[in-house]
Amino acid sequence: MPTTTTRIVISSTDLLSSTLSVDATATLTQAGGSTAIANSTGLAVKTLASGHAEYKLFEADDYTDDKASKLYLKSPSTNAAEYFLIKLGTTQVGRLYAGDVALIPWDGTQDVMIDPSADSMALEYLLFHEG
Repeated sequence: MPTTTTRIVISSTDLLSSTLSVDATATLTQAGGSTAIANSTGLAVKTLASGHAEYKLFEADDYTDDKASKLYLKSPSTNAAEYFLIKLGTTQVGRLYAGDVALIPWDGTQDVMIDPSADSMALEYLLFHEG
């Protein structure tokens, strides 16, 4: 059984009155247990063509509801004005700006939608999921 470990490191010397340092590591496990999440879609890049309309990245019907899934997103753009609007169904989760990375828990009950702010934007993505 594969094991997938994530790590997030956040540090700043000038955000607060003292140094900020967060270093958290977690193993991705299935819902309600300690068994590792064994499936992934594989790392991919989606480049959205002209018209920059909303795009369905993952359809909920293709995955099991209420399981432990984690969605990795990265915007490789270097243009600070560009972003992807991220939605789960019709609920806006946030904006992923140039250079941003996100790891979002997903229960598989709503489609994962992305809406680029400009034409020809690329998005790196990967979904870790249970069966």
